[in-house]
Amino acid sequence: MRFVSTAGQAPAVDFATALREGLAPDGGLYLPDALPSYPERFFRELRPDMAAIGTELLRPFHDGIPDHAAAQLIREAFDFDVPLMRLEEDLYVLELFHGPTLAFKDVAARLLARLLGWLCRREDRLLTVLVATSGDTGSAVAQAFHRVPGSRVVVLYPAGRVSSLQEKLFATLTGNVRSLAVDGSFDDCQRLARAALQDTELRARVLLTSANSINVGRLLPQMTYYAHGFAQLPPAAPPVVFAVPSGNFGNLTAGLLVHRMGLPVARFVAGNNVNDAVTRYLENGVFAPRPAVLTISNAMDVGDPSNFARVQALYGGDLGALRRDVLASRHDDTETRHAIRDVYRRTGYLFDPHTAVAYLALRRAFDREPGDRTGVVLATAHPVKFREEIEPLIGRAIPMPERLARFLEQPVCSRPMAADLGALRSFLLAWDS
Repeated sequence: MRFVSTAGQAPAVDFATALREGLAPDGGLYLPDALPSYPERFFRELRPDMAAIGTELLRPFHDGIPDHAAAQLIREAFDFDVPLMRLEEDLYVLELFHGPTLAFKDVAARLLARLLGWLCRREDRLLTVLVATSGDTGSAVAQAFHRVPGSRVVVLYPAGRVSSLQEKLFATLTGNVRSLAVDGSFDDCQRLARAALQDTELRARVLLTSANSINVGRLLPQMTYYAHGFAQLPPAAPPVVFAVPSGNFGNLTAGLLVHRMGLPVARFVAGNNVNDAVTRYLENGVFAPRPAVLTISNAMDVGDPSNFARVQALYGGDLGALRRDVLASRHDDTETRHAIRDVYRRTGYLFDPHTAVAYLALRRAFDREPGDRTGVVLATAHPVKFREEIEPLIGRAIPMPERLARFLEQPVCSRPMAADLGALRSFLLAWDS
């Protein structure tokens, strides 16, 4: 399997190179040059076992890592439940938040850390992992790589734009983890990470890679939970529609990839908050990024989603084909709060703000196109991570899971930094000295 750049100006590379480089030399994102194809029967006969499904789906991609080693790494990474919960007659919730940091990012971050660790141990090189975060990515990556030999992590996050608990989950870590509170937005953090990865002088001195979804090693593992969720549906369920909270669009891109591999999906629904560049593109055919706006679904506060380049590449820029597979809608904070409160009062089920946006998008899609379908909403974070926002809506406290409670008393030890590549370069080189 070879990996090619979405920008089309870089040579194809193998899996190990794509993981280590993160970003292609031409600034593009890596994608497989071809996707394996599975018959529909393969997916319909799957047992709901995340590790077994991941081992099978990822086998064609990890050239250079023996199958037995990859299977062990996948089993270690996917060691938590991803249950499918029935919410309403035609709607289920796939809970992706039962990992160590109670967010869906644990799925891919844990496997990426193990894959990179396996590769680096054999090369005896110290790897520096850059990750920009708007919320949960930073904690998932930092926790996944914390104390992993041969690696260290730099988390870039927008100062004052992540929840206090999200910040505690990465900014209290020390050792091989450093957190930088950037004076800017998530888009600024993402821009800095990409600029550092394209800085040839810096990379000559520091072995850098990315753990954001710009890294194909973060993207591919996410295909697994779509197939795992499908495997948990009743055999006679109507055609499935996946509703995906969408910010940087890595989550949705993974779904589109596994759909191309044969997973029978009737439609994908992208739920945007008011940072709606892709929703506007699907409406008017113009992709026009703009500065991110702060919302209560902060992990989706992305004005210029980087994974849209992969979506465009998958569809060859064919807007009509994309519209046939993907619906999208935008939902503001007022709608999001109402959905959280309403669903909780009616069903007793509690959404976090991101999952609520996806739920709203699915309900709107079903209203616009009535039919016999099964909706699956991807629940991307535990609601306790947004307790300051949610508890006043429902009138009660959300119990704090023990695995999170222990972080609350730890001091934040991040460092402030300007949204400037020079400042990031200086930090990386000083840490390297």
